Amino acid sequence: MQPVMQMITNDPALQLLIDRVQTAAAAGAQLCIRGGGTKDFYGEPPQGEVLDTRVLEGISSYEPTELVVTARCGTSLAELEAVLAEKGQCLPFEPPHFSAGTTVGGMVAAGLAGPARAAVGAARDHVLGATLLNGRGEVLTFGGQVMKNVAGYDVSRLLAGSLGTLGVILEVSMKVMPVAPATLTLRMEMAEAAALAQLNSWGGQPLPLNASAWWDGNLIVRLRGALAAVQAARMRIGGEVVEEPHASPFWSGLRDHADDYFVRAQAAVEAGASLWRLSVPQTAKPLALEGEMLTEWGGAQRWLCSHQPASTVRDTTARAGGHATLFRATNKAAGVFAPLQSPLDRIHRELKKSFDPQGVFNPGRLYPGL
Repeated sequence: MQPVMQMITNDPALQLLIDRVQTAAAAGAQLCIRGGGTKDFYGEPPQGEVLDTRVLEGISSYEPTELVVTARCGTSLAELEAVLAEKGQCLPFEPPHFSAGTTVGGMVAAGLAGPARAAVGAARDHVLGATLLNGRGEVLTFGGQVMKNVAGYDVSRLLAGSLGTLGVILEVSMKVMPVAPATLTLRMEMAEAAALAQLNSWGGQPLPLNASAWWDGNLIVRLRGALAAVQAARMRIGGEVVEEPHASPFWSGLRDHADDYFVRAQAAVEAGASLWRLSVPQTAKPLALEGEMLTEWGGAQRWLCSHQPASTVRDTTARAGGHATLFRATNKAAGVFAPLQSPLDRIHRELKKSFDPQGVFNPGRLYPGL
Protein backbone atom coordinates (compact mmCIF):
# COMPACT_ATOMS: atom_id res chain seq x y z
CA MET A 1 0.00 0.00 0.00
CA GLN A 2 1.06 3.57 -0.62
CA PRO A 3 1.70 5.92 2.30
CA VAL A 4 -1.35 8.03 3.10
CA MET A 5 0.18 11.35 2.07
CA GLN A 6 1.07 10.17 -1.43
CA MET A 7 -2.60 9.61 -2.17
CA ILE A 8 -3.54 13.29 -1.92
CA THR A 9 -0.36 15.27 -2.62
CA ASN A 10 -1.29 16.14 -6.21
CA ASP A 11 -4.90 17.09 -5.50
CA PRO A 12 -5.67 20.73 -6.47
CA ALA A 13 -8.18 20.90 -3.60
CA LEU A 14 -5.37 20.22 -1.16
CA GLN A 15 -3.34 23.07 -2.61
CA LEU A 16 -6.29 25.41 -2.07
CA LEU A 17 -6.36 24.47 1.62
CA ILE A 18 -2.60 24.89 1.94
CA ASP A 19 -2.75 28.33 0.33
CA ARG A 20 -5.56 29.43 2.67
CA VAL A 21 -3.63 28.32 5.74
CA GLN A 22 -0.36 29.92 4.67
CA THR A 23 -2.13 33.18 3.87
CA ALA A 24 -3.90 33.19 7.24
CA ALA A 25 -0.67 32.43 9.10
CA ALA A 26 1.15 35.25 7.34
CA ALA A 27 -1.66 37.69 8.06
CA GLY A 28 -2.18 36.63 11.68
CA ALA A 29 -5.74 35.58 10.83
CA GLN A 30 -7.75 32.76 12.35
CA LEU A 31 -9.62 29.96 10.59
CA CYS A 32 -12.64 27.92 11.67
CA ILE A 33 -12.25 24.41 10.24
CA ARG A 34 -15.67 23.15 9.17
CA GLY A 35 -17.04 20.23 7.20
CA GLY A 36 -20.81 19.86 7.38
CA GLY A 37 -21.08 22.08 10.46
CA THR A 38 -23.15 19.44 12.25
CA LYS A 39 -21.14 19.79 15.46
CA ASP A 40 -20.87 23.57 15.68
CA PHE A 41 -22.82 23.32 18.93
CA TYR A 42 -20.14 21.12 20.52
CA GLY A 43 -17.27 22.73 22.38
CA GLU A 44 -16.73 26.45 22.80
CA PRO A 45 -18.25 28.74 20.13
CA PRO A 46 -16.47 28.57 16.73
CA GLN A 47 -14.33 31.57 15.81
CA GLY A 48 -12.55 32.71 12.66
CA GLU A 49 -13.17 32.62 8.94
CA VAL A 50 -14.61 29.33 7.74
CA LEU A 51 -12.20 26.89 6.07
CA ASP A 52 -14.49 24.44 4.27
CA THR A 53 -12.95 20.96 4.18
CA ARG A 54 -15.59 19.52 1.86
CA VAL A 55 -13.45 20.50 -1.13
CA LEU A 56 -11.26 17.49 -0.30
CA GLU A 57 -13.52 14.46 -0.54
CA GLY A 58 -13.56 10.85 -1.65
CA ILE A 59 -12.48 7.42 -0.47
CA SER A 60 -8.78 7.08 -1.27
CA SER A 61 -8.52 3.35 -0.73
CA TYR A 62 -10.55 0.52 0.70
CA GLU A 63 -9.24 -2.95 1.40
CA PRO A 64 -12.19 -5.05 2.67
CA THR A 65 -10.02 -8.10 3.22
CA GLU A 66 -7.64 -6.01 5.35
CA LEU A 67 -10.48 -4.27 7.22
CA VAL A 68 -9.01 -0.83 6.45
CA VAL A 69 -10.49 2.20 4.71
CA THR A 70 -8.82 5.54 3.96
CA ALA A 71 -11.00 8.59 3.30
CA ARG A 72 -10.45 12.30 2.82
CA CYS A 73 -11.69 14.80 5.35
CA GLY A 74 -14.63 16.19 3.37
CA THR A 75 -16.08 12.77 2.58
CA SER A 76 -19.67 12.35 3.72
CA LEU A 77 -19.91 9.95 6.65
CA ALA A 78 -23.14 8.60 5.15
CA GLU A 79 -21.30 7.88 1.89
CA LEU A 80 -18.49 6.09 3.70
CA GLU A 81 -20.89 3.96 5.71
CA ALA A 82 -22.83 3.05 2.56
CA VAL A 83 -19.63 1.85 0.85
CA LEU A 84 -18.73 -0.24 3.91
CA ALA A 85 -22.24 -1.68 4.11
CA GLU A 86 -21.96 -2.99 0.55
CA LYS A 87 -19.15 -5.23 1.79
CA GLY A 88 -20.93 -6.17 5.01
CA GLN A 89 -18.65 -3.95 7.11
CA CYS A 90 -19.07 -0.92 9.38
CA LEU A 91 -17.48 1.59 11.73
CA PRO A 92 -18.26 -0.35 14.92
CA PHE A 93 -18.03 2.64 17.29
CA GLU A 94 -21.15 4.13 15.66
CA PRO A 95 -20.12 7.75 15.12
CA PRO A 96 -23.07 10.12 15.54
CA HIS A 97 -24.45 12.01 12.56
CA PHE A 98 -26.65 14.50 14.48
CA SER A 99 -27.86 15.80 11.12
CA ALA A 100 -27.18 15.43 7.41
CA GLY A 101 -23.77 16.52 6.18
CA THR A 102 -21.46 14.97 8.76
CA THR A 103 -17.97 14.45 7.33
CA VAL A 104 -15.16 12.02 8.07
CA GLY A 105 -12.86 14.82 9.22
CA GLY A 106 -15.47 16.14 11.63
CA MET A 107 -16.11 12.63 12.90
CA VAL A 108 -12.48 12.22 13.90
CA ALA A 109 -12.01 15.79 15.15
CA ALA A 110 -15.01 15.47 17.48
CA GLY A 111 -14.00 11.98 18.60
CA LEU A 112 -17.55 11.06 19.60
CA ALA A 113 -18.97 7.54 19.61
CA GLY A 114 -22.40 5.98 19.80
CA PRO A 115 -24.11 3.29 21.90
CA ALA A 116 -21.53 0.54 21.20
CA ARG A 117 -18.61 2.57 22.55
CA ALA A 118 -18.18 0.57 25.78
CA ALA A 119 -18.05 -2.73 23.89
CA VAL A 120 -15.91 -1.86 20.85
CA GLY A 121 -13.86 1.17 21.83
CA ALA A 122 -13.79 4.86 20.96
CA ALA A 123 -13.18 6.60 17.64
CA ARG A 124 -9.48 7.01 18.48
CA ASP A 125 -9.14 3.25 18.93
CA HIS A 126 -10.01 2.75 15.26
CA VAL A 127 -7.72 5.43 13.81
CA LEU A 128 -4.68 3.82 12.17
CA GLY A 129 -3.13 6.83 10.50
CA ALA A 130 -3.82 10.40 9.47
CA THR A 131 -2.52 13.20 7.29
CA LEU A 132 -2.57 16.64 8.90
CA LEU A 133 -2.20 20.18 7.56
CA ASN A 134 -0.53 22.14 10.36
CA GLY A 135 -0.54 25.85 11.13
CA ARG A 136 2.53 26.45 8.98
CA GLY A 137 0.84 25.04 5.91
CA GLU A 138 2.88 21.83 6.07
CA VAL A 139 1.41 18.41 5.26
CA LEU A 140 2.39 15.81 7.85
CA THR A 141 1.68 12.08 7.92
CA PHE A 142 1.31 9.98 11.06
CA GLY A 143 0.67 6.28 11.54
CA GLY A 144 -0.26 4.12 8.56
CA GLN A 145 -2.75 1.52 7.42
CA VAL A 146 -1.96 -1.40 9.70
CA MET A 147 -2.48 -1.91 13.41
CA LYS A 148 1.20 -2.23 14.45
CA ASN A 149 2.61 0.93 12.92
CA VAL A 150 3.35 3.19 15.86
CA ALA A 151 6.90 4.19 16.67
CA GLY A 152 6.90 6.78 19.43
CA TYR A 153 3.99 9.12 20.14
CA ASP A 154 0.71 8.11 18.46
CA VAL A 155 -0.21 11.50 16.98
CA SER A 156 -2.90 10.16 14.64
CA ARG A 157 -5.04 9.06 17.58
CA LEU A 158 -4.27 12.27 19.42
CA LEU A 159 -6.23 14.08 16.70
CA ALA A 160 -9.44 12.31 17.72
CA GLY A 161 -11.31 14.75 19.93
CA SER A 162 -8.95 17.67 19.26
CA LEU A 163 -11.78 19.66 17.62
CA GLY A 164 -9.46 20.92 14.91
CA THR A 165 -7.22 22.85 17.29
CA LEU A 166 -4.05 21.13 16.04
CA GLY A 167 -4.69 21.32 12.31
CA VAL A 168 -6.81 20.20 9.40
CA ILE A 169 -7.27 16.43 9.30
CA LEU A 170 -6.83 15.94 5.55
CA GLU A 171 -7.16 12.18 5.38
CA VAL A 172 -7.58 9.34 7.80
CA SER A 173 -7.18 5.55 7.72
CA MET A 174 -9.63 3.66 9.89
CA LYS A 175 -10.00 0.11 11.06
CA VAL A 176 -13.43 -1.29 10.11
CA MET A 177 -15.20 -4.45 11.23
CA PRO A 178 -17.65 -6.97 9.74
CA VAL A 179 -21.30 -6.43 10.59
CA ALA A 180 -22.29 -8.90 13.30
CA PRO A 181 -24.38 -11.84 12.06
CA ALA A 182 -27.00 -11.46 14.79
CA THR A 183 -28.47 -8.55 16.79
CA LEU A 184 -31.22 -8.58 19.39
CA THR A 185 -32.63 -5.86 21.66
CA LEU A 186 -34.23 -6.59 25.04
CA ARG A 187 -36.19 -4.31 27.37
CA MET A 188 -36.98 -4.67 31.05
CA GLU A 189 -38.47 -2.42 33.71
CA MET A 190 -35.89 -1.57 36.34
CA ALA A 191 -34.99 1.26 38.70
CA GLU A 192 -31.71 3.10 38.08
CA ALA A 193 -29.74 1.57 40.96
CA ALA A 194 -30.89 -1.93 40.07
CA ALA A 195 -30.08 -1.35 36.40
CA LEU A 196 -26.55 -0.20 37.19
CA ALA A 197 -25.98 -3.20 39.45
CA GLN A 198 -27.30 -5.56 36.80
CA LEU A 199 -25.14 -4.03 34.06
CA ASN A 200 -22.07 -4.37 36.27
CA SER A 201 -22.94 -8.01 36.93
CA TRP A 202 -23.38 -8.75 33.22
CA GLY A 203 -20.14 -6.95 32.46
CA GLY A 204 -18.23 -9.63 34.31
CA GLN A 205 -19.81 -12.43 32.28
CA PRO A 206 -19.04 -13.69 28.75
CA LEU A 207 -22.12 -12.11 27.19
CA PRO A 208 -22.32 -10.42 23.75
CA LEU A 209 -23.58 -7.21 25.34
CA ASN A 210 -22.98 -4.51 22.72
CA ALA A 211 -24.97 -1.52 24.04
CA SER A 212 -27.18 -0.44 26.89
CA ALA A 213 -29.42 2.46 27.83
CA TRP A 214 -31.40 3.23 30.97
CA TRP A 215 -34.04 5.94 31.06
CA ASP A 216 -37.37 6.53 32.78
CA GLY A 217 -37.45 3.18 34.57
CA ASN A 218 -36.50 1.05 31.57
CA LEU A 219 -33.27 -0.77 30.87
CA ILE A 220 -32.68 -1.59 27.20
CA VAL A 221 -29.77 -3.73 26.07
CA ARG A 222 -28.52 -4.78 22.67
CA LEU A 223 -26.92 -8.17 22.11
CA ARG A 224 -24.69 -8.52 19.06
CA GLY A 225 -22.46 -11.31 17.82
CA ALA A 226 -22.74 -14.93 16.67
CA LEU A 227 -26.32 -16.21 16.46
CA ALA A 228 -25.76 -18.97 19.01
CA ALA A 229 -24.17 -16.54 21.50
CA VAL A 230 -27.00 -14.03 21.10
CA GLN A 231 -29.67 -16.71 21.57
CA ALA A 232 -27.96 -18.08 24.66
CA ALA A 233 -27.61 -14.60 26.15
CA ARG A 234 -31.27 -13.89 25.49
CA MET A 235 -32.27 -16.90 27.59
CA ARG A 236 -29.86 -15.87 30.33
CA ILE A 237 -30.79 -12.18 30.49
CA GLY A 238 -34.53 -12.40 29.96
CA GLY A 239 -36.70 -9.38 29.33
CA GLU A 240 -39.03 -8.42 26.49
CA VAL A 241 -37.77 -8.65 22.92
CA VAL A 242 -37.94 -5.36 21.03
CA GLU A 243 -38.56 -6.15 17.38
CA GLU A 244 -36.04 -4.81 14.87
CA PRO A 245 -38.40 -2.26 13.22
CA HIS A 246 -38.54 -0.53 16.61
CA ALA A 247 -35.10 -1.42 17.95
CA SER A 248 -33.03 -0.08 15.06
CA PRO A 249 -34.63 3.41 15.09
CA PHE A 250 -34.17 3.53 18.86
CA TRP A 251 -30.42 2.89 18.72
CA SER A 252 -29.86 5.20 15.76
CA GLY A 253 -31.93 7.86 17.51
CA LEU A 254 -29.81 7.44 20.62
CA ARG A 255 -26.66 7.70 18.50
CA ASP A 256 -27.82 10.85 16.72
CA HIS A 257 -29.60 12.43 19.72
CA ALA A 258 -32.92 12.24 17.91
CA ASP A 259 -34.85 10.04 20.36
CA ASP A 260 -37.38 11.28 22.92
CA TYR A 261 -34.89 12.00 25.69
CA PHE A 262 -32.71 14.27 23.58
CA VAL A 263 -35.68 15.95 21.89
CA ARG A 264 -37.01 16.85 25.32
CA ALA A 265 -33.55 17.86 26.48
CA GLN A 266 -33.11 20.20 23.51
CA ALA A 267 -36.41 21.89 24.31
CA ALA A 268 -35.29 22.27 27.93
CA VAL A 269 -31.94 23.72 26.82
CA GLU A 270 -33.73 26.33 24.74
CA ALA A 271 -35.67 27.21 27.90
CA GLY A 272 -32.49 27.67 29.94
CA ALA A 273 -31.45 24.20 31.11
CA SER A 274 -28.12 22.54 30.31
CA LEU A 275 -27.39 19.13 28.85
CA TRP A 276 -24.39 17.55 30.55
CA ARG A 277 -22.36 14.56 29.45
CA LEU A 278 -21.01 12.87 32.58
CA SER A 279 -18.16 10.39 32.33
CA VAL A 280 -17.85 8.22 35.44
CA PRO A 281 -16.66 4.71 36.35
CA GLN A 282 -19.17 2.05 35.34
CA THR A 283 -19.45 1.03 38.98
CA ALA A 284 -20.48 4.52 40.15
CA LYS A 285 -23.76 4.63 42.05
CA PRO A 286 -26.67 6.87 40.96
CA LEU A 287 -25.56 10.49 41.21
CA ALA A 288 -27.30 12.86 43.61
CA LEU A 289 -28.16 15.43 40.94
CA GLU A 290 -31.47 17.02 40.07
CA GLY A 291 -32.71 16.63 36.54
CA GLU A 292 -33.53 13.99 33.96
CA MET A 293 -30.87 11.31 33.50
CA LEU A 294 -30.16 8.84 30.71
CA THR A 295 -27.39 6.29 31.19
CA GLU A 296 -25.34 4.52 28.51
CA TRP A 297 -22.18 2.45 28.16
CA GLY A 298 -22.90 0.14 31.07
CA GLY A 299 -23.12 3.10 33.43
CA ALA A 300 -19.99 4.93 32.26
CA GLN A 301 -21.77 7.70 30.32
CA ARG A 302 -24.65 9.55 31.92
CA TRP A 303 -26.58 12.35 30.29
CA LEU A 304 -28.09 14.92 32.61
CA CYS A 305 -30.55 17.64 31.63
CA SER A 306 -30.64 20.02 34.56
CA HIS A 307 -30.91 23.59 35.82
CA GLN A 308 -28.38 22.96 38.57
CA PRO A 309 -25.25 25.15 38.71
CA ALA A 310 -22.18 23.96 36.84
CA SER A 311 -20.18 23.82 40.07
CA THR A 312 -22.69 21.41 41.61
CA VAL A 313 -22.71 19.13 38.59
CA ARG A 314 -18.92 19.09 38.29
CA ASP A 315 -18.24 18.64 42.00
CA THR A 316 -20.73 15.78 42.29
CA THR A 317 -19.32 14.06 39.21
CA ALA A 318 -15.75 14.50 40.44
CA ARG A 319 -16.63 12.91 43.79
CA ALA A 320 -17.87 9.90 41.82
CA GLY A 321 -14.48 9.68 40.11
CA GLY A 322 -15.45 11.30 36.82
CA HIS A 323 -15.77 14.58 34.96
CA ALA A 324 -18.57 16.58 33.34
CA THR A 325 -18.80 18.17 29.89
CA LEU A 326 -21.30 20.91 29.12
CA PHE A 327 -22.63 19.35 25.93
CA ARG A 328 -25.46 21.73 25.01
CA ALA A 329 -26.37 25.06 26.58
CA THR A 330 -27.35 28.56 25.54
CA ASN A 331 -24.82 29.93 28.04
CA LYS A 332 -21.40 28.28 28.18
CA ALA A 333 -19.76 30.76 30.52
CA ALA A 334 -19.02 27.90 32.96
CA GLY A 335 -16.73 26.31 30.36
CA VAL A 336 -17.53 23.31 28.21
CA PHE A 337 -14.85 20.87 29.31
CA ALA A 338 -13.62 20.12 32.81
CA PRO A 339 -10.79 22.53 33.74
CA LEU A 340 -7.33 21.11 33.13
CA GLN A 341 -4.86 20.80 35.95
CA SER A 342 -1.09 20.88 35.58
CA PRO A 343 0.65 19.14 33.88
CA LEU A 344 -2.24 18.39 31.47
CA ASP A 345 -2.82 22.08 30.82
CA ARG A 346 0.86 22.57 29.97
CA ILE A 347 0.84 19.55 27.64
CA HIS A 348 -2.21 20.87 25.78
CA ARG A 349 -0.63 24.27 25.29
CA GLU A 350 2.69 22.85 24.16
CA LEU A 351 0.98 20.60 21.63
CA LYS A 352 -1.01 23.54 20.30
CA LYS A 353 2.15 25.62 20.00
CA SER A 354 3.99 22.80 18.23
CA PHE A 355 1.33 22.13 15.59
CA ASP A 356 -0.20 25.60 15.29
CA PRO A 357 2.30 28.21 16.56
CA GLN A 358 0.39 31.19 15.12
CA GLY A 359 -2.93 30.08 16.61
CA VAL A 360 -4.59 29.84 13.20
CA PHE A 361 -6.96 26.93 13.80
CA ASN A 362 -10.19 26.91 15.82
CA PRO A 363 -9.04 29.32 18.55
CA GLY A 364 -10.55 28.62 21.95
CA ARG A 365 -12.65 25.72 20.69
CA LEU A 366 -11.44 23.36 23.41
CA TYR A 367 -10.54 25.87 26.11
CA PRO A 368 -10.63 29.68 26.09
CA GLY A 369 -7.17 31.01 25.31
CA LEU A 370 -5.96 27.76 23.77
